[in-house]
Amino acid sequence: MEALTSSEEDQELSADTILELLANRRRRYLLYALRGQEGPIELSTLAEQVAGWEHDVPPDEVAKNEYKSVYVSSVQCHVPKLADAGVVDHDDDNHTVVLSENFTQLEPYLRVVVKDEPENSTLHAALTQESGDGLLGQIRENVARLKH
Repeated sequence: MEALTSSEEDQELSADTILELLANRRRRYLLYALRGQEGPIELSTLAEQVAGWEHDVPPDEVAKNEYKSVYVSSVQCHVPKLADAGVVDHDDDNHTVVLSENFTQLEPYLRVVVKDEPENSTLHAALTQESGDGLLGQIRENVARLKH
């Protein structure tokens, strides 16, 4: 298997780049899906998960055209943009994606924008069930610390 690569590994991301990357909901959903994953994930699996969150249904209930829309835009636009920023590594041959080192620069901002996601959705449920306290639990804890 060929090693995963990105063009901007370990580079400082500018505020404009961070805001541009997180401005698109589908890119945020891709990042949510990749968080906590140990190894590369097939892009088709990510597209099913993202399409499920976008349409608030389990991944196995996503319509084929909804899945295809997410998959194509991810391959042509979102994953390359994230890879160019060094946030993900993408293996074109195996169609897999994994978070890379630059994701740590985005994560604090991703924790802020997650508060805008629908609270009564499958996405919200998935984020609260993450390992540990979950992303939303960590946000609540950080906000509580700031208030004291």
